[in-house]
This record gives sequence, C-alpha cells and structure tokens, in this order.
Amino acid sequence: MKANGTDDVADKTNGYSAPALEKGLDILEALCQSENGLTQQEIASKLGRNLGEIYRMLTCLVRRDYVANYGNTYTITAKLFQLSHFHPPTYRLLTEALPVMEELSRDISFPCDLRVYSKGVQTVIASIQPPDGLGFMTRVGSEIAVAPSASGLVLLAFQEPVIMDLMVRESLPDKSDDEVTRFRSKLKEVATKGFASIQSNQYAGLHAISFPILDINRNAIAAITIPMLARIDGEQQASLAEVEEKLRQRATNLSNRIALGNTGNRV
Repeated sequence: MKANGTDDVADKTNGYSAPALEKGLDILEALCQSENGLTQQEIASKLGRNLGEIYRMLTCLVRRDYVANYGNTYTITAKLFQLSHFHPPTYRLLTEALPVMEELSRDISFPCDLRVYSKGVQTVIASIQPPDGLGFMTRVGSEIAVAPSASGLVLLAFQEPVIMDLMVRESLPDKSDDEVTRFRSKLKEVATKGFASIQSNQYAGLHAISFPILDINRNAIAAITIPMLARIDGEQQASLAEVEEKLRQRATNLSNRIALGNTGNRV
C-alpha cells in the first residue's frame, strides 16, 4: 500500500507501471515534507514499505546525491533545487550579466564576478577585469567556500527557508553548532539589508560587496560581487557607498530581466 492510500494497480491505469520509480519519488516527497530528516524506519512506516525496499532505494538516492545520510537520518540535498535552476540556463544568465558587469567594472574601476551555488560551494562562472587591469581577481571555475564570503551569505540568505536550511547543512558540514548559529544570524542580517558588504575574513584590506540576482520567485540564482582594495598611492577611487549603490542598480536590473524572461516577456 502506498502513502496516498492507493496500490500499484493504480499505476497501471494508463497501461504502464514503474514501481521502482514510484518508490524513489515517494521517498523524495516524504523527505521534502520533513524538516529534520527521517530514519529508514520512519520512511518505511510513512510509505507502507518494508525496510529492504527502502534501503535499496535510499542507497541509490544517496549515491546519486539526491539524498544525504547524516548518521541514521536521511535528508534531501539541494540537488533538486539546483536542477530546477537549469532554466533559465547558465548561458542565459551569462548573456544577460556579462554586458552589465563590463559596464559596471568600467564605471567603478574595480573587478566584479558572478558566482552560483553548487553542492556546498560556490562556483565563479564569470569574472570581469577593469580597464586598468588592477584589482583582486577571481578565476572563472574557482570553487570557493560559502561561509567566509559575502557572496556565500547572499546565495543562501535569499532562499526559501527549507532550501536555505539544506544549503547551510551542505555548506557547513564540519562546523560546530555555535558556528552554524552565528552563520544563520548573519544570513538574517543580509536578508534584511538586501545585500552583503563585509571586510574579508581572509585578506587584509579587502572589502567585498555582493548582491543577489533573483528569479521570479525572489530566490537567488547567482551573486554578483565586487572585491574592493583601497589604494595607497593617492589616486582617487569610488567610495564604498558609491560602489554599493551602483552594484545595487545593476543587480536589480539583472534580476528584473531574468524574472521577465522567465515569464516569456521580452525586455
């Protein structure tokens, strides 16, 4: 008997049956509805399945990274969320973002980059150098830890609560409870403020500003980030307030273009 009260005969209504697929989907749906994860026994009980069936399916789902096993508790990973964001594809995001980033970098004379979340880290998918070629650059393809960075805060702060929780657990697997609590507190501050603007925890004199690129549901699909280094040679440069405002304008524009594109409208 299935969790919804129907049996396998119902699967054959249209002349087709996929019991293994049904079991896997039942498990994913059950885990999605659980805030704190479930044990094998709890999953089996919810779905009216025996432990042998559940064990085999869970082993496959863990291997394919749809489900994570923390001790005796199974929980959904962020993979389904990531798959859902393949549309709009990265190509569309880059097509919209690159001209804006190039204009911004020329305007403020600082580098900027674009980062996306992927399996507990953030990946740099675009990086623009200012015309003078000076500044702190991040290489395209670099994988960067989530917790210490402004962009990591932005990518997690602007998500649905369940997705945010999954990302936190995935990004900070070895952190203490106190460290995770402090990180969650920072996420709330960033969500309230609308962006992150922090001194680097890794490099002296570096200040990072990051804004989210939001989809139609107001979830972050990327973070656009400017690393600022103060000049000591007397040359004038844009102030922190100016950079924050110019980045806000560009990020808002990009978010609007992405959202309009998802509804089928042309910009």
